Amino acid sequence: MARRLRFIGTNSGNDGCPTLYEDLDTGEVLVQGDAVTDPDDVAQLRNVKPGEGFVMVPRVLLADFAPKDVDRVPAVISFEGFGEMFRTFEHTAWRLETRRRYRSDEETETYGRFTRGEDAAWDLDDPWCVSRREQSALGKRFERVRIMDNPPTPGQRYLLDNARRNSAVGEDIRNLWRSDAERLKLPEEDFWLFDSRVIARLHFDDDDRMTGVELVTDPVGVLHACQVRDAAWHHAVPYDRFEGQVPSAE
Repeated sequence: MARRLRFIGTNSGNDGCPTLYEDLDTGEVLVQGDAVTDPDDVAQLRNVKPGEGFVMVPRVLLADFAPKDVDRVPAVISFEGFGEMFRTFEHTAWRLETRRRYRSDEETETYGRFTRGEDAAWDLDDPWCVSRREQSALGKRFERVRIMDNPPTPGQRYLLDNARRNSAVGEDIRNLWRSDAERLKLPEEDFWLFDSRVIARLHFDDDDRMTGVELVTDPVGVLHACQVRDAAWHHAVPYDRFEGQVPSAE
């Protein structure tokens, strides 16, 4: 069935191109413009799917006629798609970790060894570590700020030990006491910020198991995440120095 399209506007005079239309049923915007077909141009585009087409329109057309209001629907991606983001980002991947425990950590052999007082025996050649080293070698930065309670939970102590592994494969890990995070009014949620342009917000259930990943590209939300990153990163302490501030578990 054909779409029900409503003409929004054009600034092309009588030529009829470029032009914007709105789908009356979905709210989607259809863009009419000069097709981009040069293979060298198309090769610069990301994640091109079969059947997709591309058009060029003047910036002023979007400024004048593109809808300014929007009802945002949560964009939930698969865990596979989330994992792919750690390969396709260009410059920086920054993480805020706020939870007191992570169920996925507790199901690992390293966690069992650590909680028994043994060496965790981190494997620096497992696929995760290999991927981090490869991406870091390309000049990409992986950074985390981990919030810690005082006294720390077992899971937080485990992650403090885990920072030795992450640091060895290219990540920069810092820690911040929860009291300082509260003073800075940092959000109590976990997220990754990729290239200062997209947030991957992590959702957890009551058993502290990650249940989904929501992408946020709203400029206001992304700007706030950048401000959170700057404040947290400024006040957080590198993990190897922070260790000296952590009380003994005994």
